[in-house]
Amino acid sequence: MSEPCVLVERKGYVALIRLHRPHVLNALNQALMKQLADRMEEMDRDDEVRVIVLTGSDKAFAAGADIQELAGMGPTDFVTQPYFVDWERIRRISKPIIAAVKGYALGGGNELAMCCDMIVAGETAKFGQPEINIGVMPGAGGTQRLTKAIGKAKAMELILTGRMITAEEGAEWGLVNRVVPDEHVEGEALDLAQDIAKKPPVAVRLAKQAINKAQELTLEQGLQFEQHAFYLLFSSEDQREGMQAFIEKRQPEFKGK
Repeated sequence: MSEPCVLVERKGYVALIRLHRPHVLNALNQALMKQLADRMEEMDRDDEVRVIVLTGSDKAFAAGADIQELAGMGPTDFVTQPYFVDWERIRRISKPIIAAVKGYALGGGNELAMCCDMIVAGETAKFGQPEINIGVMPGAGGTQRLTKAIGKAKAMELILTGRMITAEEGAEWGLVNRVVPDEHVEGEALDLAQDIAKKPPVAVRLAKQAINKAQELTLEQGLQFEQHAFYLLFSSEDQREGMQAFIEKRQPEFKGK
């Protein structure tokens, strides 16, 4: 049996998922993406998991797509396999996902980091969409998510030149949440995850949905979605517990119900 491309650890209510193709800087091939989508869906169904942290190795979160695999593909291969189905599965994960990025997050690696809800980056991390340098362009959301994250002008520059940016630039431009020393990246991401995991799980998932809808809907449509989600939470045990705990001046005990 071949070695798994994805490793999973449990840390309380947090699942730490690690990309594991170190010999190729975690290049994203179809086997890895399928395993990653499978593991993420398992964690999404598990009531004992409230937040997911996704990380790679010290040298690379993921240095891009597996070019050896891509080079031999034709247009119909992307339809018949289909190539991007596992990316769509990851996009539909309802629980918060935090990317802990050290080293390179390039091409598909940057697109995968942007599939996550937050990014904690090490000081030496590098981000970019260098596909233009090998005759193609981003295909897993790079032109869309990067533009929404940092704006048209900066996205246009990065994608058309293929240049990399530092973690500090990523933070200044709105791509990265925070930058910490490389040796603290995983711990910082886990601390953030543990903080979120203490919150009411149903409210967290609905809030994530509402924030994502802000990227897709008109303001009026987004406000309607937000209000409906807000109303729905008043049927939850956690809403009653949270408000009662506030009134009684004690810490709430959220159960995800």
